[in-house]
Amino acid sequence: MSKQQSTKFKDYTKAYFSPSSELSPEKRNELILTYTPLIKYIASRLASRLPSQVCLDDLISCGIIGLIDAIDKFDMSKNVQFKTYAEFRIKGAMLDELRSLDWVPRSIRRKITDLEHTCSGLEKKLGRPASDEEMAQELKMTLPNFHKLLDETKAITFLDIELLRQKKTESNPSDSLSEPFSGTETDPFSAINLAQIRDLVARAIDELPEKERLTVSLYYYNELTMKEIGHVLGYTESRISQMHSKAMLRLRTKLKKSLAS
Repeated sequence: MSKQQSTKFKDYTKAYFSPSSELSPEKRNELILTYTPLIKYIASRLASRLPSQVCLDDLISCGIIGLIDAIDKFDMSKNVQFKTYAEFRIKGAMLDELRSLDWVPRSIRRKITDLEHTCSGLEKKLGRPASDEEMAQELKMTLPNFHKLLDETKAITFLDIELLRQKKTESNPSDSLSEPFSGTETDPFSAINLAQIRDLVARAIDELPEKERLTVSLYYYNELTMKEIGHVLGYTESRISQMHSKAMLRLRTKLKKSLAS
């Protein structure tokens, strides 16, 4: 969340939670109402990258379940803000719901596979990331049709990265949330695997073309919207969306190749 957006959702840890007493039903209901705008914000941000058939209200409903789960499991002794913990649980519940739905047509899955093979083959052949024109030529399509293809497949690559980030955070939240709030022990082999994935992602991002790397950084680290990133980089929102899709495609391709080797 950007700095401007972060101030919009204040943390109410001390106002509602106490190390020595349980949360009353009244305070619990009040807390749910207080954080409802945060649920809507997260759902809207997620839905903006998904096909229209994914219902925003369904994501919000899952987010409410995630918030209730956060309230039930929050441990103030872990020295983390409730808002930070709630964001993690809310988004996790939404991603779990999306993962359980079979909403991606087989035709789209085939297209993303073709894109991956083309992206990987060209990068190996050229020794660098392929341009839009080179990708379109290799796929035997016009440039506008290539951009249309990126729009059609953007949700799959976007969700894959989101699920990977959520899984990494769940196993080792201190990596991305700065403060640990999970008291469970992590299997050492899993920790090694996650560390390797983290390094792979970092290297893959470093190898992205500059504008795609900036787009990824501004979207995931600074949590700007596509429209805001467009203002920063001087492009239309549609063009930024395409840059994001290409970046996710490259990251997905590199990760699959690295983890398979």
